[in-house]
Amino acid sequence: MNWLAAIQLLAAREEPAVLVTVASVEGSAPREPGAKMLVTRDSQFDTIGGGHMEMRACELARDMLEMSSALPASKRRLARFPLGPSLGQCCGGVVHLAFERVDHACYEGLNERWTRREDSWRVVALDDGSVPVLLVTPDETLPGSLPGIDRERGCHVAKDAEGRRWLVDPCLAWRSHLVLFGAGHVGAAIVRALADLPCHVTWVDEREDMFPADVPANVAIEATDIPEAVVDSVPSGASYLVMTHSHALDQQLCEAILRRRDRGWFGLIGSKTKRMQFEHRLRERGIAAEELETMICPVGIPGISGKAPAVIAASVCAQLLQVWEEQAERWVSLRSTHPTVLYKES
Repeated sequence: MNWLAAIQLLAAREEPAVLVTVASVEGSAPREPGAKMLVTRDSQFDTIGGGHMEMRACELARDMLEMSSALPASKRRLARFPLGPSLGQCCGGVVHLAFERVDHACYEGLNERWTRREDSWRVVALDDGSVPVLLVTPDETLPGSLPGIDRERGCHVAKDAEGRRWLVDPCLAWRSHLVLFGAGHVGAAIVRALADLPCHVTWVDEREDMFPADVPANVAIEATDIPEAVVDSVPSGASYLVMTHSHALDQQLCEAILRRRDRGWFGLIGSKTKRMQFEHRLRERGIAAEELETMICPVGIPGISGKAPAVIAASVCAQLLQVWEEQAERWVSLRSTHPTVLYKES
């Protein structure tokens, strides 16, 4: 479970926690700036890289939880961890970790924006107990005299004119979005495999009783009698994966997806024979050859031939990660040359 989903879970139980963020890194380190873990008195969610550093960070976080919440030291702190012999780690770099006692109310808006795939920036006062500021864009007025956010920088520590330290933490929404048609065994296995990966999933089926009672935090269920209508309702650039219980419905969905020119990756579960049959029928319905070439069928990375749902899910999810990482590289390149695109997409 990722840190933000864990915060929502703990909020419902009114359980105190400390959020640990990799604020900055010098040299080599297990995780990048912005990586997080959430620590309670007896559990941990997500990771900042494991090893002795993470163990020490958990100890420090739990020390904060044992203190009275009225004490400044129980609220925020910034600690330096050299990754050398003293920690038994050979990375050789230095990691600065920000510790903050979680105020669950501060994260309700962040979770809502994350679900809508909108970007936010957290600005956290490290030297006092001020409430974190949730930013919609980097152009909003910041507390004190802190300078504006440099959108080209990741998570970092900045100082204002009075010398106070602030954690500037971009909470950029996951761009990767899969629209998954089919709640059968393979579809359910794919949802489980994607549960902790940086993506959003819209899971679609006509049969409402096929969906499990509990789904991962990154999944939204669409139980509908007209699943083909979902094709046009999702944002541009979404990935589509078709694996319903009906070949006739599969074909309907394939046609709708292929007619959408702003689609992302598109996969159809099935054999080479199924592909040939669908190509013939879709050509008769006016789908151009160049559009049919973009349909991935069979799905999954080459060399994995197992038919068990979990095996298929592992293969397909690896394929999706390859696609999404390539898309992310293009998105970062586009953002650096056309910064306003960042907000238009949100």
